[in-house]
Amino acid sequence: MAASEPCTTGGGRSGPGRRGVLRGSLAAAAALAVPAAPVAAPAFALGGRPGAPWGVQTGDVGTDSGLVWVRSDRPARMVVEVSATDSFRRVRRVPGPLLGPGTDFTGTTRLPGLPAGEQIHYRVLLADPDDPRRTGEPVTGTFRTAPGGRRSGVRFLWSADIAGQGWGINPDRGGFRVFEDMRRLDPDFFLCSGDNIYADGPIAASVTLPDGRVWRNITTEEKSKVAESLDEFRGAFRYNRLDAHLRRFSAQVPAITQWDDHDVHNNWYPGQILDDDRYTVKDTSVLSARSLRAFSEYFPVSTLPPGDRDGRVYRVLRHGPLLDVFVLDMRSYRNANSPGRQPEDPTGILGAGQLAWLKRELSRSRAVWKVIASDMPLGLVVTDGKTDFEAVAQGDPGAPLGRELQIAELLRHIKHRRITGTVWLTADVHYTSAQHYAPERAAFGDFEPFWEFVSGPLAAGGFKAAALDATFGPRQEFIKAPDRSNTSPAETPPYFGEVEIDGGSGELTVRLREEGGTVLYRRTLEPGRVGQ
Repeated sequence: MAASEPCTTGGGRSGPGRRGVLRGSLAAAAALAVPAAPVAAPAFALGGRPGAPWGVQTGDVGTDSGLVWVRSDRPARMVVEVSATDSFRRVRRVPGPLLGPGTDFTGTTRLPGLPAGEQIHYRVLLADPDDPRRTGEPVTGTFRTAPGGRRSGVRFLWSADIAGQGWGINPDRGGFRVFEDMRRLDPDFFLCSGDNIYADGPIAASVTLPDGRVWRNITTEEKSKVAESLDEFRGAFRYNRLDAHLRRFSAQVPAITQWDDHDVHNNWYPGQILDDDRYTVKDTSVLSARSLRAFSEYFPVSTLPPGDRDGRVYRVLRHGPLLDVFVLDMRSYRNANSPGRQPEDPTGILGAGQLAWLKRELSRSRAVWKVIASDMPLGLVVTDGKTDFEAVAQGDPGAPLGRELQIAELLRHIKHRRITGTVWLTADVHYTSAQHYAPERAAFGDFEPFWEFVSGPLAAGGFKAAALDATFGPRQEFIKAPDRSNTSPAETPPYFGEVEIDGGSGELTVRLREEGGTVLYRRTLEPGRVGQ
């Protein structure tokens, strides 16, 4: 049903900060424009003590642990102090890595032995490597660990698509204001469904809108061109952290982060050689490796090096008895984009190994709800040029072909293993919608009904609605999209979604929201059903 609720008003790895918000002025722009770091130590770090102007963030938080991230403005030793209160009267010290140019002066420290379902307060200290007594100003943050029981329930947000299509941090609008809207909701965590950066999208100083208004951007050297070198990818990830709202949000709300195409290049697939004159490096295998390294440096992800030497984005995060989140990677293992009419397709969009992992982990899950965090939609037709397709669907309403075969296998597995409570969350298409899939409407009928919810973008262009592919029987219950492509955030508001699981009834409620917090659509699902 539709609704109009008001907005409810935080080297390697080893109460939110209260920063001032953007004020939409030239002075604010100057304050935000933290210099980008070159390969060596940042040039502005000539004296004094180590600092962390890019703030802190946490990720992949469980019932008893979490990862804390920071970036220093010079070589430093990371130390994290943990406390049950924001007074830090009693602390536990956790030593972290040495931060240096090898990781662009970033580092992540794992905090073990935390109590379940509690508010954790932490502060990061950066010490001079040659004199540990010389430390910079502590940078504070907070987060809640996953609950050990179900009584307290779970609430989280999801969205994607940051600084895309040339729409960057605009000081006249107060920067990425949507992050403040999300912070005020105080969720347990934030799921970012990909396109954390637009490596293929330079940020110009200004863009003239169709009505003659001028959109102004804060700019950096690395974002003046497409990202090809490791330092340029690092600079793209660093750019978003110039925004005060984003920094304040990430100091309060832990993240579960996945990636998608624009983290490397639009619609890329492994082995692709780009036909893009802006690039001198055209091999996506080289570009994706550089991006993934920078991604692993700028986000606390438990399955990337050095926490996991094999290094992968797909993983499952268990958030107590109510929720497991299955984070997919529909980018790294896919086959080439094509017309998608193959009668056999063992590689598909996930790769055989990831599909086997997902089927196994879904079967093992005992959580009431299994959220499948998909970086691409299932039944929306996303094109790549005139003849090829970028996502799963390819516009043929008949029996599964191409990448649809892999999804059909997964849906069949969910039905026959009687796996209950699956919900698909995604982004990618730059509008918000809700689709219900049912076998009685489908060309392929060997599955149980389920829901797919779409949100985003957070700070990128809005795009027209994609067509629906009837293979899995989708019916669009809600959609809000612009009537033309690449509308600015000043014309089409940013979108994000909210999921709330009631600890008593186990019901799961999805709310699709827009900037300002207004609820556009709401749907409540009952637990215990195969599929959903």
